[in-house]
Amino acid sequence: MTRLAGVTVLAGALAVGSSATALAAPGPSADSVRLSAAPNAAADATTRPPRSTHGPCAYTEAPDEPAARPVALPPDPRRTPARGSVRVTLATNHGPIGLTLDRAAAPCTVQSFLHLVSKRFYDRTPCHRLTAYPTLSVLQCGDPSGTGEGGPGYRYRDELPTDLPPAPTDPTGERRVYARGVLAMANAGPDTNGSQFFLVYANSALRPNYTIFGEVDRAGLATLDRIAAGGVAPTAEDPAPVDGAPALPVTIRKAVRWHHHH
Repeated sequence: MTRLAGVTVLAGALAVGSSATALAAPGPSADSVRLSAAPNAAADATTRPPRSTHGPCAYTEAPDEPAARPVALPPDPRRTPARGSVRVTLATNHGPIGLTLDRAAAPCTVQSFLHLVSKRFYDRTPCHRLTAYPTLSVLQCGDPSGTGEGGPGYRYRDELPTDLPPAPTDPTGERRVYARGVLAMANAGPDTNGSQFFLVYANSALRPNYTIFGEVDRAGLATLDRIAAGGVAPTAEDPAPVDGAPALPVTIRKAVRWHHHH
């Protein structure tokens, strides 16, 4: 059974985490949602400081969040590629979800994502969370454990968007539009990115605390629409939930990077 952040009413974020992983659910107002990946509080009495890469991305071990599947720290060259786009396809049991990664928008995030793809970290993994709030419509993936608590055993800094339009549903002006088709990272607070990401299938209103690193193609949106149309799996506590495991189970069978040969 998936423990979802939604239960603990974490106001206003998309969480990845322990009892709050992934986008945590909206509280009393359905527009405060957390897309979280919450850390496990397995306080390990490790003496040596966590290892970190020496390049500009500084990928750093997260000893309190052991990897859901073993993987090394990503390469961190002195000049992180920061131009152009890279195509990746998530082959799912509901059809392909094509992604175009934007190196300029989030060079360190794209570098990490491609590392995880190349190491097959995402192969045979579930998408553990679907939300269907009027102001938060996302599918969250990237945790091999399927609990919403798992990650790659390392974390790295945010590369946050600065130009998103204000969400018309939020009179405070704090939330921004994460538009249909956006690919973004879930996190457990500032600078806690790992492997969990979310795909936006309808315009959503979120604080601009989630790195956007690409977009979903048209065929991918059709796949997402099919998954979203299935709704959220009912539970004993909630026969008609709007946040939880997708009723149609979703598996990323394989994530493939396309190398263009012109």
